[in-house]
Amino acid sequence: MLSVKNLRVSYGKITALHGISFNIQKGEIVCIIGANGAGKTTTLRAISSMVKADAGSEIIYNGKNLVNYPADKIVSELGISHVPEGRHIFGNLTVKENLVLSAFARKDRAAIQDDMAWVFSVFPRLEERKWQKAETLSGGEQQMLAVGRAFISGREIMLLDEPSMGLAPLLMMDMFDALKKINEEGTTILLVEQNARLALKFAQRGYVLESGQIVLEGDSAELLANPAVKEAYLGG
Repeated sequence: MLSVKNLRVSYGKITALHGISFNIQKGEIVCIIGANGAGKTTTLRAISSMVKADAGSEIIYNGKNLVNYPADKIVSELGISHVPEGRHIFGNLTVKENLVLSAFARKDRAAIQDDMAWVFSVFPRLEERKWQKAETLSGGEQQMLAVGRAFISGREIMLLDEPSMGLAPLLMMDMFDALKKINEEGTTILLVEQNARLALKFAQRGYVLESGQIVLEGDSAELLANPAVKEAYLGG
């Protein structure tokens, strides 16, 4: 479904990604773990065309090379949604308005209503607060809104950047339970997460990114048992 080959991204003279390669099959949950500054966010931003990949990079999605693909078409034409770090919801709009706006490029009105009802069934707090301004929501509720908005805007593959950030443990578990349900609805998930243990327990496969390079990959169980991963990311 998604094949990334020799992905390089530079910010001026600084190279953030040094030719990484990985792949995701339809229906999978795959995680990328690593420390701050490893290049996790840049990887997602390159896939969604929010940053430009260097020459020679390939991001192949269902046969299309996304390098130089218009960012707005990534969602509307290809069904790739991106939940960025920090959520970036529209705080001055209500919950309902945020969700309606996320469907602006869709024409299937009946299906949009079905998707919105499904989001409210998974995140009942959002339905309870659908007429509240998004800026008045708690951090956990804002994360629910960001995920719900992504589900409505593009359901083929969802890119998630640090979805556990700032969430209390119980809300964190609720969020990952909801993401599991989204995956069961047929949405492929690529997750980048600093909480390595949580990410590897959630995903089926994982990649370890260090200083812009993939240094390990494998099934989640293998990575959880790997001594190097344990020492660096799981507290020994």
